[in-house]
Amino acid sequence: MSYERIHLAIEDGIATLTLDQPKTMNAMSVPLQQEVMAALDEIAGNSDIKALVITGTGKAFCSGADLGSMSPDSDGPSLGTQVKNLMEELSNPMALKLRELPFPVVSAVNGAAAGAGASIALAGDVVLAGKSAYFLFPFIPKLGILPDLGATWILPRLIGRAKAMAVSLLGERMYGEDAVREGLIWKCVADEDLQSEAVATARRLAAGPNHAAPELREAFDRADTATLAEQLSYEAERQQELIDSPTFQEGVRAFLEKRDPKF
Repeated sequence: MSYERIHLAIEDGIATLTLDQPKTMNAMSVPLQQEVMAALDEIAGNSDIKALVITGTGKAFCSGADLGSMSPDSDGPSLGTQVKNLMEELSNPMALKLRELPFPVVSAVNGAAAGAGASIALAGDVVLAGKSAYFLFPFIPKLGILPDLGATWILPRLIGRAKAMAVSLLGERMYGEDAVREGLIWKCVADEDLQSEAVATARRLAAGPNHAAPELREAFDRADTATLAEQLSYEAERQQELIDSPTFQEGVRAFLEKRDPKF
């Protein structure tokens, strides 16, 4: 499939999805979201892909909603109703699809990740940022609306409720090194090293067990609401199935033979 607003490349089992509308700082226009969704559908069904890198071109990873394209329709539903319908039909399924891919996702954040753009970046399993990159949640202080595309779900889980409240209410930029220190992301690297570091990380992840990312996502998500006893029981149930798998058997052989496993 050909794309006009994104670029999708697949090489050696690594897919790279690049938001490619630098004139708008990769704003989440409807056409761009449609192409992202189509690309996610395309790669989700490709068994040759072992990891995904998502990034942006130009000065931003993604500047968030395309506010310039929002205008009320005098003959139709209110703007709020239009946005709600769009979120339910496209934006929210896109965010869910990204988190439910059957392989690990690496976010390589170049420049601004603002609003919904920050939400998309943080949906990655492993998030890297360039030193000049920053995360910004301007929803409340600038627009009087809630953080969306999963931000209200993921922010408290990453940095705790107190910091999530402050970041959302104050709308201050959190640059790469601060984001690492606060536990928002995994690593901050020099801007010029971001893409190579992201690909190297994706390759490391791709060499791991195929089920690693989905298993860990499910386990960590359950842990947010489970009691310790419930989580211990869940771990035992999953270990029963996983230990009986060829993946575990290969891991044990590799350990005993003092080599890297080949999954």
